[in-house]
Amino acid sequence: MIRLFHVSDVHFGAEDPDAIAWFTGLVATERPDAVIMTGDLTMRATTQEFQRGGDWLRSLNVPVTLEVGNHDIPYYWDPIRRLLAPYTRYAAVEKMIEHPLDLPGITVVPLKTTARAQWRWNWSKGRVSSGSLRRALALIDQAPKGDVILVAAHHPLIEGGTRGTARTRHGDIALNALAEAGAHAVLSGHVHDPFDVPVERSGRTVRMIGAGTLSKRTRATPAAFNELRIQNGQIEAIARTHTSAPPKPIEEAVAAGEA
Repeated sequence: MIRLFHVSDVHFGAEDPDAIAWFTGLVATERPDAVIMTGDLTMRATTQEFQRGGDWLRSLNVPVTLEVGNHDIPYYWDPIRRLLAPYTRYAAVEKMIEHPLDLPGITVVPLKTTARAQWRWNWSKGRVSSGSLRRALALIDQAPKGDVILVAAHHPLIEGGTRGTARTRHGDIALNALAEAGAHAVLSGHVHDPFDVPVERSGRTVRMIGAGTLSKRTRATPAAFNELRIQNGQIEAIARTHTSAPPKPIEEAVAAGEA
């Protein structure tokens, strides 16, 4: 069995130190095979926040792959940097961004859903470009036959029933294409609440699995991350919350208000 910790939206600069210490302790004692971080490592994409976030990820001492979230790009009040040089502050985490993971029977495919500019007011929402989707589909095509395919993005491709929204442009088109190509699940963050929604696309069922947040910016649920247990081609997603409650499957935890 492969065990993965899926974490998102830590927001260094607005992080919850207790939740981070809790997660760090669990990684140290349980030793997952890898950590998948689906974006918003930082709050305002400052050099210091990236340094702190990178130091934390390296301190986990397990393989890590990192996606870029909308908070990891400079804000609107720094338009020149945002539009012309949005990635210059990434040095502390550059080697972890979309880093391939060596996991037997599992392929993790990155899908960029952030955009430095969009034809709408709220640039924090998701967008899947044709180029990003094409790269993801090519990686799926190269995956070993029989692998479980996990697509890692920041924004949910379609809404997962949470209070927060992604409103990802071209997300439904991307979900159809990923399903047809053989993806088994799309991991995401952004909305700060966990969810696990099976979606029928192209004659297949694709899981949309969202992680909570380890920041102080919680919404309907406490600080949380997901544990993914993968065995014999099956994915079990468990909400791990920063409470005394025992871990539960995500849908049960959400219904009980514990995740």
